Amino acid sequence: LAGSLQATRALMVASIVLGLVGVFVAITGMKCMKCMEDDQVKKMRMAVFGGVIFIISGLAALVATSWYGNRVAQAFYDRFTPVNTRFEFGSALFIGWAASSLAILGGSFLCCSCPRRETSYPPTRGYPKNASSTGKDYV
Repeated sequence: LAGSLQATRALMVASIVLGLVGVFVAITGMKCMKCMEDDQVKKMRMAVFGGVIFIISGLAALVATSWYGNRVAQAFYDRFTPVNTRFEFGSALFIGWAASSLAILGGSFLCCSCPRRETSYPPTRGYPKNASSTGKDYV
């Protein structure tokens, strides 16, 4: 096989492996899981780390799919390519682009669950309870 085709296959395999690792890391960081429930900040950081892994996985799939799509387009418009050996964009390319876009979107949503830093505002206090009426009612 051509070197570019082998490289796109390697990128897709790396994307799949990174996606699986991202799933396990993100599951660890979910609020509904019992794992690491004693430290919520570390748990949220695990979810963010899973989101970063998903983004990297999506980018790898996007690069591989776009690279192969570019190769198909160049071969299609090459006048020296015989007509019966020309490829067109198939459903696998569109599925690859959609899957990589969803992986990037899901990873960015997980990254948005980043723990907030402590604010320097004083803690909020409740309002004082109303004192009983002293007989002076203002209108």
